[in-house]
Amino acid sequence: MALAPGSFFGAYEILSPLGAGGMGEAYRARDRKLERDVAIKVMAGSLAQDPAALARFQREAKVITTLSLRKDQPW
Repeated sequence: MALAPGSFFGAYEILSPLGAGGMGEAYRARDRKLERDVAIKVMAGSLAQDPAALARFQREAKVITTLSLRKDQPW
């Protein structure tokens, strides 16, 4: 699913593509409610029915959320 800059994905405005890989595509987007830039990863449609791929995608999202919440930590 390719998302064009200026299009919307739910509450997010797509700003630009970040990259693509085996699991799907990533985009820089703007959260209009919270007025901040975010990264959105869209899973490839061919993997949407694969339970192992879905589990991996969900694990990755949880790890990224944990890292995002720790912005105050020096890395």
